[in-house]
Amino acid sequence: MDLGLHGRVALVTGASSGIGTATARLLAEEGADVVVAFGHNEAGARQTATLIEAVGRRAWLCGFDVADAAAVAAAIRAVGEQTGGFDVLVICAGHNIVTPFADVTPDEWDTVISVNLSGAFYTLRAAMPFLRDGAAVVTVASVAAATGAPHHAHYAAAKAGLVNLTKSAARALAPRIRVNCVAPGIALTPMGRETVANLPPDYACDKLALQRYAEPEEIARCIVFLASPAASFVTGATLNVNGGRDMR
Repeated sequence: MDLGLHGRVALVTGASSGIGTATARLLAEEGADVVVAFGHNEAGARQTATLIEAVGRRAWLCGFDVADAAAVAAAIRAVGEQTGGFDVLVICAGHNIVTPFADVTPDEWDTVISVNLSGAFYTLRAAMPFLRDGAAVVTVASVAAATGAPHHAHYAAAKAGLVNLTKSAARALAPRIRVNCVAPGIALTPMGRETVANLPPDYACDKLALQRYAEPEEIARCIVFLASPAASFVTGATLNVNGGRDMR
């Protein structure tokens, strides 16, 4: 199935590993050129760029701290002017700290909210002048946004905020731009594996209907679909991709 992404330009944050890398690679395989946005893992971003170039597409590296509004604005302005604009924006940068509810420190709270929620807002706001007519935005939240998470309440709160930020943006940017959200369960990414290692046994994958965690590509395929013209009548939606952990 041709998703209609050939020749498009995509900006993917959090593209130095995990779901971000998988999404950038799949976008390139569908014919898109990709801006690989990263925070601190430049080596991982370069590996992602190599995957993009291996399928004959162009890759740009763009490093910035998503929690720094000024840095986000400057970096996205520079790459937006360089590329001429974006047809796809995937907001995948994320950070989690597994801490029991009563032990979350103010610094942990601020860090997790800043990266997962404020960073998403800063990124979308900075990219808006460069989003072409018909562009699509996809944010990446979490099943925790719907279920809550006593061992990472700050992360659950940030992702719940991101779901509603997505809905607000979908209304604000319509009809010119679509904005949707993918809410994954745990995926076998570096962050996902670290999370699993620190969670109690009741989070084991046998509690999921499919009795396993996701591969990054399984989440990325859903992101790429929502980013494509194949989802042209979908906006303001949250697609749950959690293996049956939450079925509401």
